[in-house]
Order: sequence, then structure tokens, then C-alpha cells
Amino acid sequence: MKTCSIGIFAHVDAGKTTLSEQLLLAAGAIRTPGSVDRGTAHTDRMDIERRRGISVRAACAPLVWKGVRVNLIDTPGHSDFSAEVERSMWALDAAVLLLSGADGVQPQAEVLFESLLSQRIPTLVFVNKMDRETADFTAVLAQARERLHAGIVPLDDDEALMAALGEHDEQAMEDYLSGALYPRGELMRKLRPLMRDIRVFPALKGSALKGQGIEPLLDAVAALLVPDEPVGGDGEACGIVFALDDDPAMGRGAYVRMFSGTIRNRDQLDLAVEREGAYLADTRIEPRKITQIRDISLEGRGADKGALQPGEIGVVYGLGDIAVGQVIGRKERLPRAMGKGVLKAPLMMVRVTPEKADDRPALLKALSLMSAEDPLLDVRQFLGEAHIRIMGAIQMEILAEQMKTRFGLNVAFAEPQVIYRETIREAAEGFVAYTMPKPCWAVIKFLIEPAPRGSGVSYRSEVPVRVIKERYQHQIEQGLTLGLRQGMLGWQVDDVSITLIDGSDHQWHTHPLDFIVATPMALMDGLRRGGTVLLEPIVRMRVTVPAELGGRVMSEIVAMRGETLSAETVESRGSMVLVAEAPVRTSFDFPTRLAALSGGRGALTMRVSRYQECPETHSCPRAGVNPLDTAKYILAARSALEGQIF
Repeated sequence: MKTCSIGIFAHVDAGKTTLSEQLLLAAGAIRTPGSVDRGTAHTDRMDIERRRGISVRAACAPLVWKGVRVNLIDTPGHSDFSAEVERSMWALDAAVLLLSGADGVQPQAEVLFESLLSQRIPTLVFVNKMDRETADFTAVLAQARERLHAGIVPLDDDEALMAALGEHDEQAMEDYLSGALYPRGELMRKLRPLMRDIRVFPALKGSALKGQGIEPLLDAVAALLVPDEPVGGDGEACGIVFALDDDPAMGRGAYVRMFSGTIRNRDQLDLAVEREGAYLADTRIEPRKITQIRDISLEGRGADKGALQPGEIGVVYGLGDIAVGQVIGRKERLPRAMGKGVLKAPLMMVRVTPEKADDRPALLKALSLMSAEDPLLDVRQFLGEAHIRIMGAIQMEILAEQMKTRFGLNVAFAEPQVIYRETIREAAEGFVAYTMPKPCWAVIKFLIEPAPRGSGVSYRSEVPVRVIKERYQHQIEQGLTLGLRQGMLGWQVDDVSITLIDGSDHQWHTHPLDFIVATPMALMDGLRRGGTVLLEPIVRMRVTVPAELGGRVMSEIVAMRGETLSAETVESRGSMVLVAEAPVRTSFDFPTRLAALSGGRGALTMRVSRYQECPETHSCPRAGVNPLDTAKYILAARSALEGQIF
């Protein structure tokens, strides 16, 4: 049986979960559809989702339609859970993007479509809520072509499909201009490669609430989205962990999408596992033995599957403390880039403390598990206190509730703090001669220069391997990875160009640890000499409000140290669309204030635009000893590294 994994994506409250229920019902996977409002939706499996009527986790449910097994992935809609949405994309062959027939192309839908486009995921568009009096399929389609992609075309209009084919096929264009219209079957056959090439996006319409347009959507999935063969084919194993599930009896279960090769029960896998401590970032090969592979089901995990083949999704047990994002097998065989935090990266950091001091070990254990499920939480300890990274206020509320319901812990969050960055103010050399206390020898000289905003970190070496051996130069690169995480002010160092211009090792005295220990010291010496500049994140906002509220929103933007870049009145809808920029620190609670200001009628999308120099100074506590405190740092680094890898 052919298999296709598809994701359902939409702006919050656009009807994703309701559509998922109707697809499962139409395929006979369930007898009665669940309800988000009543907390009975089959893809809302967590207690917190049922109580709040909000999807927090992506959920996978299978159905069969016309001989095709469809793994349906229902994703969260709220922007605070964008990381969960992004991880679900790793597992997909294709997607369905919901638009509202009554509300048009909403802000989050634009962000989602852009991400689907960048991931090159074939996508169908489903215009939902067509049962409403104000719904207008033609108007929404025109808006979607303008804001999303010119290749969006109605699937029920053969002439429009023929014209769309002609845009990419000279013969089809000649035939179309001469009045010819291909038969429906041929139109669908020719659409498939154009969808795979991310050129055409067929659109359908219906109402998930009323169960309208559901079977045509399933037909389109079966006809247009099913891969001819698994993306990676057979051969060497390659898969990715895109979600986790802890079972009291089975242990940690990893939701794995296989792209090539086959894994089986009792197979031993050699996994390249990333490990990061305060003084070392490293990738190690660790053996893991599969104890069981289970199928997915409406409840999350089903019967023993025994093996996982290309194109399939299953829950794999026995992989130990594996984290989301772990690649199974050959990373280079992944069909596309699967990075973390592309859709939205956390912009705030918050301290988490337990209600009872004795619960601190339990809190750290719970945070470790939650960080494996969501690596962007990036749990760290500063001055003995746990800190996590968050997307927004809603996520913080959900985390507090999860701590209580999953782990029995009452926790408090401090005031969230913006995650700043820092860069060097002017070019400087950083030098260290790490030759004491014996035995050790690592001499390093860097040239550290400012780089253009948004360019990131670049590194190169001008030192030949006869002066510093290749293995030690590799250690310098390892040391830079962690050394750059905290600069003079304690924030991640960005937008710098680093060149290794001099140094030396010693045939007898250089110890395997030495260049890892020495690198952060040389780096911090350069940052101290050149001085650092604090950079703050700036978000670009697209705000849609009733036209009469436009002036008040502009005043809010000014009060946030922001700037309105454009304001457009949409007469047909009586609304105003504003594009603005503002610092994250002043706009963190803007979504809540906008909801109150507009009575819930406002729509908002926020995403990081850039980092710019901050007029204020904010420091961050250090996770380890400052490399400028040489004696303490050397002692701490040596002890940690010897315990970790040597």
C-alpha cells in the first residue's frame, strides 16, 4: 500500500483540528467526529489540549483512502508553538494549508506558506468556512495569489488548470491558445510534477464544520500528493526523530520518519549524538538497540510493527535519551535541510523555580525531558537557577500547567528577559599562551573583526598545520562554538569575523585538552580589547484591525519605541493593515494588549526582522566560569573535560 504523510496547517482558529476530524470520519477511521470545544477531538490527546481547546503538540493519525495510507499530522496554530509546527514539517511528503473563506489570508497563514515554500513541500490549499454568509471563494483566491503565490489555482476549474499548465509547458500553452482542453485525467497527471517542483498549488473549498468538500480533498490528496516512491528510496538507513512520547512501561518513544533504508526490532544503531556541556560541544557515536517499533494509531501508538521502511512513520523504543532532531543513519541522505528554529526562534529567556526548594532535582529532571521534546527550550543553569527559552506568554502558561499535570510540580516563572546578542565594537587581536600549570601548551592569536549585521560568525585559519597540527586546529573550532555563546556581557556573540593568525603547539608538552581550554581565553581577550556592543532583536509586525482603531494602534507602536512602515486601508473589509517594527523587549505583551484593544477583532503576526544596536545595557549571568578569570577557568575546564571525554 502506498503511503503519504501530510500536515494540516493554518492560522489559529481556522479549523485545522475540525478538518482533521472530518477527514478521519470520511475515511471510516472514526465513527463520530470529535469536537475541539467539547475536548473530544481525536488529535488533541493531552489533557491540557482538551481543557483549553488549543493544540499544543502536533498529532499523527492514520487513515486509508482509495488504497492509500495517509498519515495525517494536525499541527498547532498559535505562533508560540511554531517550533512544534516546524518539526512536524520534517516528517511530511506534502501539506494542506487552510485559508478562511470569511477572513481571507490571515497573517500566520502567510508565515506558514512561506515556510512550506522554503522547505519545498507540495501543498494543496483548502478554503474553509464556506458555509458562512461572508465567505467569498473567488476573493480569497485572488488574495492568496497576491499574498502567497501566483500558482494557486482552483482545482474544480479545468480551464484555469489548463492555463496554469501552459505557464510551465510550451505545448500546453499552444494547445490552450488553440482552444484545446485536456481531459481531466491528463490534467491531474500533468499537475503532479508541477506540484513536486513547487510551481502550482491547487485550491479546493468547503466547510470542515459542515463536512462539505471533504471527499474531494481526500481525492486530491490521493491523486496529487502521494509520492511515486519514497523520497530517499531504499539503501542506507536515513530517518529523523520529529517528536517524543514517554511511556511508563516502554520508556521514551521516538516518532521516526524514515526516508530510506529499513530499521527493525532488535537492530543496533550507531547514532551520531550531539552532546554539549559548559566546556565542550561534541558529536559522539553511541550504540543504541531498538527494543520495539510500533505503528501509529488514533491513540498515538499502535501495535508492534516490527520494521520501519522508507516513507513510513513509527514509534521506536530503546533509543535511550534520544532528543527531537536526532538523525537515524546517514544525515546526508535527508531530502531537505531540517534545521531548528527556522520558522521562529525563541526571543525570551525566563528563570524557572520550584515552589519547594526540595523539588529542584525533580524540576531539572522534568526540564531535561521537556528539552529533549523541544530542544529550543535550551535549558541552562545560571548561578544555580534553571533558565529556559520561550516563544511567548501563552507557551509559558502551557509549560506551567504541564509541569503540574505531568510532573506534579508547582513552578514559578520570573519576569521574561529578552535574549540579546553582542558583537565586537572594533577590530582587535586576542591572545593566550596557555603554558601553565604544567603539563600544557597551547598558544593562540586571533584577529577578531566586526562583520555586517545579520552576517553571523565566520572563521578561517591562516596558520599552517606544521605550526598548529590539524587535530588541534579542529579543537580550536570546537572551542569557538562554546566560547561564542557568552561574550563580555554574557550574551551570544554574533556578526564577527574570526581569523586564526598565529600560535603554536608543542611536540611534547601539548595535552589533548589544551586547545579546547585555551580557545575561549583567547576569544575573550580579543572581545575585551575590542569592546562589545549590545544588539537587541527587532520584530516586524503585520497588524490587521478595524479601520477606526488604526490610529490607536499606531500610538501603541510609537510607545513601544517602534515605527510604522506602512498603513493600508482595505475598504471592502473596513479594516486597516499596518506593517511596523519594534524591539522585542517593548512588544512582548503586545498580542495581549492588541486583543484587549480590539475586542479580539485584531490579527497579528510577529517575526524577527533583524538585530540592531541597543541604547541600553543588559547583562546575562554566566553559565560557567568567565575565561578572563584565568586560574578558576582553567581548573573548572580541566576538571569538566577530563570527566566528559578523556
